[in-house]
Amino acid sequence: MGNAKKPRKVAILIYENVEILDFTGPYEVFLAGSKRGEDFSVYTVAEEKLPVHALGNLSINPNYSIYDCPTPDILIIPGGWGARKEMHNQKITNWINEISNKVELVLSVCTGALLLAQANLLDGLQLTTNRNAINELREVAPDSAEIIENSRYIDNGKIILSAGVSAGIDMSLYVVGKLLGKERAVEAASLMEYDWKN
Repeated sequence: MGNAKKPRKVAILIYENVEILDFTGPYEVFLAGSKRGEDFSVYTVAEEKLPVHALGNLSINPNYSIYDCPTPDILIIPGGWGARKEMHNQKITNWINEISNKVELVLSVCTGALLLAQANLLDGLQLTTNRNAINELREVAPDSAEIIENSRYIDNGKIILSAGVSAGIDMSLYVVGKLLGKERAVEAASLMEYDWKN
């Protein structure tokens, strides 16, 4: 009994005007790929433990605040219109920077890359984001980074970035496969009835 494997903790940051599928897509993938919670424990985190309103005024109650969040193994930073404001929120970007030192993987979806840029995590990496936000990323990305257009996701090792909205699902399935084997990712996509072109 003492040798039971602990599930990897997957924290998904949410904030005002976050894109709904940017965070619910990866949430669903890690849930579907978790073997009923055996391999992944997924939760949301926000700056404060107060309701957050995603795009379209969808109200979400975060599981944790950045002040009481269990240290995750995987951190997911989604995008959305709110990313343009939150990228200037030093409490959030400082937290991302600090927690990134303790995690196994950092994933971004869409304009979540803007938050990673402001958290100083993108030096020397290959980057992508939503095709409509490439120029915004170019403005804040370090000179040492290379922006790759028309890519669904890019694996830099510890930091993996994806393009917009549904690309976050593809990236998350890729990560499930990277960690647990491709069969598990295919099984998760099948459970979701998602046509994954891996």
